[in-house]
Amino acid sequence: MVGTGYVGLVTGACLADFGMDVTCVDKDETKIALLRKGVSPIYEPGLEELIHKNEKAGRLRFSTNIVEAIERSLVIFIAVGTPPRKDGSPDLSFIFEVAESIATHMNGYKVVVTKSTVPTGTGAQIEDILRTKNGRYKFSVVSNPEFLREGSAIEDFMHPDRVVIGSRDEEAIAIVKDVYSPLSIGGVPFVVTDVESAELIKYASNGFLALKISFINEVAAMCERMGADVKDVARGMGLDKRIAPHFLNPGPGYGGSCFPKDSSAVVDLARKNGYTFEIMEAVLSVNDHVKARMVDKVAAVCPDLKGRRVAMLGIAFKPETDDIRESACLRLASDLQARGADVVAYDPAAMDNARKEMPSLKLADDVYSCAAGADVLVLATDWNQFRKLDLDRLEKTMKAKNFVDLRNLYEPKEMRKAGWNYAGLGRA
Repeated sequence: MVGTGYVGLVTGACLADFGMDVTCVDKDETKIALLRKGVSPIYEPGLEELIHKNEKAGRLRFSTNIVEAIERSLVIFIAVGTPPRKDGSPDLSFIFEVAESIATHMNGYKVVVTKSTVPTGTGAQIEDILRTKNGRYKFSVVSNPEFLREGSAIEDFMHPDRVVIGSRDEEAIAIVKDVYSPLSIGGVPFVVTDVESAELIKYASNGFLALKISFINEVAAMCERMGADVKDVARGMGLDKRIAPHFLNPGPGYGGSCFPKDSSAVVDLARKNGYTFEIMEAVLSVNDHVKARMVDKVAAVCPDLKGRRVAMLGIAFKPETDDIRESACLRLASDLQARGADVVAYDPAAMDNARKEMPSLKLADDVYSCAAGADVLVLATDWNQFRKLDLDRLEKTMKAKNFVDLRNLYEPKEMRKAGWNYAGLGRA
C-alpha cells in the first residue's frame, strides 16, 4: 500500500484484518515512526485499534523502503494524494512517481491497483510508464476506486455498497477479487468493468452526491423566502425511492478532501475532452455561494458584527473527523473576522489542524468556555455532543440568547418558546 494518507491507511489496516499480509509505505519518516508505535496520524473512529491489532498479529507493517515493499508484493495499491491545482485539475505527479518506482524495481508479475481518485485515462498512462520503464516482467493495471466516508470509513470498507474492479485482464481481476473475497462471501456486489469506466464511476458518484447537497441547499434558500420548512420538503422528496433521503440535509456547504476536489476535477476532465459539464459547473458555483451567504445568516440574528463575540461550535467539515480541508466552518470564521467579529471556536477533534491552518482563530477548551460572553452561538458541525446542549447553562454564560443552527439540529418552535433568537436553514 503506497501512501499512508486517509485512503491508504484505512485500506491497508482493513485488508490486514481480512488476513492479508500488508506493508504500508510512505516517504514521511515521522508518520511511519508514529504508525510503528501504533499511533494513527489521522483521526478516524476505530482506526488506531485496528492498526494495533493487526500490527501485533504480524499482518500489518509500516516502512519507508518502497523498493523492498514492491519486491515482496504481488499486488501494489497506489493510494497517494492527487491534490487540486489552481485550475481545478488534479496533480498526478505522485501517481506517476510511484508508477516509475514500480517499473524500476519490479522483480516479477505485479498487479498495480490505482486506489487514488484519478481522471479517466490515468490507468492508460500508468500502463505506458510500466511498459516503457520495465520491459522484462508482465504486469496488469487495475482501477479500484474507494468510497470511504470520513468518520465511518472502517464500516464503509467492511460493509460497502459495491466493490468496483476495472481491468481487461482476467488474471488481474481474479487476483483482486481474491483480495476482497471476504466481501464477496458476504454478498457484496462486484462491479467488474474496464479501467476507464471504473475511473469515471468514482467521479460520477461524488459529483452526483455534491449535486444533491447543493440542490437541497438551494431548496432551503427558497423555503426561507416562501415560509416552507426544508425538513418537511426533504422528507417528502426522500421517501420517493428514486430520490432517497441521503444527502438531503441542508448545511453551510460541502467540504472535505473529496467533493470539492472531485467536482472541480470532473469539470476539468470534461473540458479536456471537449465537453462542458454544465450541471457540475453550476454545483461548484452554488456551493461557493452557499458558503458565502452563511455570514449573512449570522448577521441577520446578530446585526452589526463588528466587535461582537461569535462562538462557533465545529471546525471540521463534518463530524467524526479532524479534516478541515475546504471546511465551510473555516470559511465562515474568516468571513466573520472580515466583518470585525471576535470569533472563538471549539471542535472535539480538529483543534490542532485549525491552529496550523488559521492561527488568528481563537480556540476554546470546550463548548461552554467557547460560549462564555458570546453575543451569538453558531452551530457549524453536527457532532453528536452538540445535539443536546444544556441551553440553561448556555443562557447563563452567554451575553445574548442568539443561536444560529447551520445543521438544523434544533426545532425552531421549541427554541423560540425558550426565549432564543433562533435561525436555522430553510426552517419555517
